[in-house]
Amino acid sequence: MTTPVYAPKPVPGDRIAVLSPSAALPALFPRPFELGLERLREEYGLEPVEYPTTRRPGSAPEERAADLNAAFADPSVKAVIASIGGDDQITVLPFLDRELIRANPKPFFGSSDNTNVLLYLWNTGIVGYHGASVMCELGRPGAMAGPTAESLRAALFTRGPYELRPADRFTDVDRPWDDPSTFDREPATEPGTGWRWHRAERVVEGWSWGGNIEILSWLLMADREMAADPSVYDGHVLFLETSEELPRAEDVFRILRSMGERGLLRRFPALLMGRPKAWSFEQPNDAVAKARYARDQREAVLRAVGRYAPDMMVVLDVDFGHTDPQLVIPYGGTIRVDGPARRITVTY
Repeated sequence: MTTPVYAPKPVPGDRIAVLSPSAALPALFPRPFELGLERLREEYGLEPVEYPTTRRPGSAPEERAADLNAAFADPSVKAVIASIGGDDQITVLPFLDRELIRANPKPFFGSSDNTNVLLYLWNTGIVGYHGASVMCELGRPGAMAGPTAESLRAALFTRGPYELRPADRFTDVDRPWDDPSTFDREPATEPGTGWRWHRAERVVEGWSWGGNIEILSWLLMADREMAADPSVYDGHVLFLETSEELPRAEDVFRILRSMGERGLLRRFPALLMGRPKAWSFEQPNDAVAKARYARDQREAVLRAVGRYAPDMMVVLDVDFGHTDPQLVIPYGGTIRVDGPARRITVTY
C-alpha cells in the first residue's frame, strides 16, 4: 500500500460507468435501477453508461471483470458506480488488471459485496467510496434520503473535508421492489438514536480501511488482498458494518476475534461501526426485537475490542452501510475522529 491517490472527480455532463460486478439484479428489478439512472441524470447531471453484464444474470467472473477493466480504461468515463452488491465478487478479483487500473484511477462507488473491489483499489493505491449504489440509494422509493444525497454529491464532485452527522431519522425496513406501490412514497422512518462513543478521550486521524464485515471475513479466509504484515494497517481508521443477512452477534464477535488473533484489531486506533440493519424479509423483527439485535451486536463489538484492542476508540451506530440514510465513506481516504468534540470528518 502506497499513499492513496484521490482520482480526478467528474463534473456534471460527464459519463459514469454503471456496472454489476456482483449480482445483476437490474434484470430482475428494473424499477429501482431505472429510477437510480434517472436521478444520476436529472439530479447529478451525469450520463450513465451501462456495460454488457450490467443487466445480464449469470455472467462469468471474467466477463464482469472485463467490464470493470473496460470502464477504467475508457478515458471518456470519469467515475464508476455499482448497481448493487451480491455475494461472489471475490471471484472477479483475479481477472482485474491492476496495472491498467493503477494507470487510470477513477472514483468507484459501491458497498456490501463491493468491499472486494474497494479493498482491491486500496491495495492498488486508489481511494474508493463505500456507499451509494444505483438501486438501493439512488433508486430509493419516493426520493433519495437527504443525508445520502448530500453526502454522495460531496463525494462525487468536491474535494476536501466533509463532516458526517448523525441522522435525525432512519429506517432499515424494506418494501418489495416487485410491488409497484412501493415506489409511490418514501419509506417510513423512525427517530435517530445518535452515535454511541466508547473511549472517546482523544483525536485519531488516518486512512480508512474495512467495509462489510462478512465480506472481509471471506477475504481473510481466502487470504485475498490482505497484507502479510499487519503493521501496514498501523494508525488507520477501521470501519465495519453488517449486511441484510443479519449475522448473529456471536458471529460478529467471532469474526472480530479472528481479526484480533491475526493481529489486526490492535493496529487500528479507532473503529467506526455502522448502524446495524436489524430487519429483513426473512427476519421481520418488531421494534423490541430490532432494539435487542442492535444492542447484542454493540455488546459483541465492544467485547472483542476489549479483549484485543482495549485502547481503541469506538463509535457505534454510525450512519453508513446497510442503513437509510447512508453516508458515503472514503475507502483509503482520510478520516478524523474527534472524540472530545464527538465529531467525524472525512476527506472526499
